[in-house]
Amino acid sequence: MHQEKHFQSSELIRDMIIGVADGLTVPFALAAGLSGAAVASSLITTAGLAEIAAGSIAMGLGGYLAGVTDGQHYQSELQREHDEIREFPEKEKEEVAEILTAFGLSPSSSQIVVKELSQDKDKWVNFMMRFELGLEEPDKSQAGRSALTIGLSYIVGGLIPLAPYFFTQSSERGLMISFSLTVLALFLFGALKSKAMQQPVLSGALKVVMIGILAAVAAFGIARWVA
Repeated sequence: MHQEKHFQSSELIRDMIIGVADGLTVPFALAAGLSGAAVASSLITTAGLAEIAAGSIAMGLGGYLAGVTDGQHYQSELQREHDEIREFPEKEKEEVAEILTAFGLSPSSSQIVVKELSQDKDKWVNFMMRFELGLEEPDKSQAGRSALTIGLSYIVGGLIPLAPYFFTQSSERGLMISFSLTVLALFLFGALKSKAMQQPVLSGALKVVMIGILAAVAAFGIARWVA
C-alpha cells in the first residue's frame, strides 16, 4: 500500500531547533569571551548558569508570546471574514470562484461549488481563511508547549559548552574542551536538523558549526582586546 511521507510535528521540531541553536551558541560565546578575558573557571560557570537561566526564560517567554499572537491574529481575521461574508456576500462569492478557477476548475464547476459552499457560512469562512489568507487555526495549547520546549531545549544546549568548566580550574583548558565538545554538538545538531528538514546534511551541519565558531571567536577576540 502507498504511504505518503510528510514532515510531521513541525512546531515541535521548530521550537527545539530554536532552543538548542541559541542554547549552544550564546553560552558558548559567553564562555569564550570570559575565557579570553582570563576569568577564573568558577566565575565562568556562575555567569554561564545565570545566562542559561535568563536565556531559557526569555526564549520561552518569546515562544509563548509568539503563540498567543498567532492565536489572536487568527481570531481577528476570522471575525473579519465573518463580517465580510455578512456584508459583502456577492463579492466573497466572486473571490471563492477566483480561488477555485486558479486551482483549475472550470467557471461552471466553480459556480456549483460556490453555491454549495455558501450554504454553510462556517465552512465558507473556513475555506476563505485557508485558501484566501493561508491561515490554519492554531492549537490553543501550542503557546504553552512552545514556551516549555524552547526553554528546556535552551537549557540542554547551553549546558554543553559550559560543562567542561565545572571540571577544570583553568579557563584556557576549559575553553579548549568546550570548543571541541561544542563544535561536535553543533555539527551533530546541524546534521540532524538538516535531515529532519530534508535538506543537504553536510552543508547544513557545516553552516551551523560556522555560526557557532564565528560567535565564539568574536566574543573571545573582543574580550581579549578589551582586557
